[in-house]
Amino acid sequence: MRDDRHARHRRADTDRRRRPVDGFRASDRRRFERLVEDAVAGLPEELLSHLDNVQLTVVDVPPADPVGDGRDAVLLGLYQGVPRTERTWGAAALPDRITLFRRPLEARASSRAELAEIVRETVVHEIAHHFGIDDDRLDELGWG
Repeated sequence: MRDDRHARHRRADTDRRRRPVDGFRASDRRRFERLVEDAVAGLPEELLSHLDNVQLTVVDVPPADPVGDGRDAVLLGLYQGVPRTERTWGAAALPDRITLFRRPLEARASSRAELAEIVRETVVHEIAHHFGIDDDRLDELGWG
């Protein structure tokens, strides 16, 4: 608990009553995008050099059935493209796309630090799909 300069009581920043009931919200979209940028910047240079044809976007909520499989799962991120392991050389390719869904990510976090960690894990997970690593293998590696 802290008092402001007028000696009025204020709740501490970590007071759970200040947090939305459905997760931690970055104060604005730009701050959330900075978390994404930090997650990408924290990747090893060897990986970053292979992400030249990947578009990373942030969308507030995922579409109802983004992959068309009829499942009722809430997505945190989505990779769309041809994994590097399945590409044929010489064929022109559109940029691969990684989309992060802001509101579901925020709903999983209870603090800024936790949100940053969830964003980082989601970025790594979707980039792994870009490199041809499927969900089963990611589960084995502890990234599922």
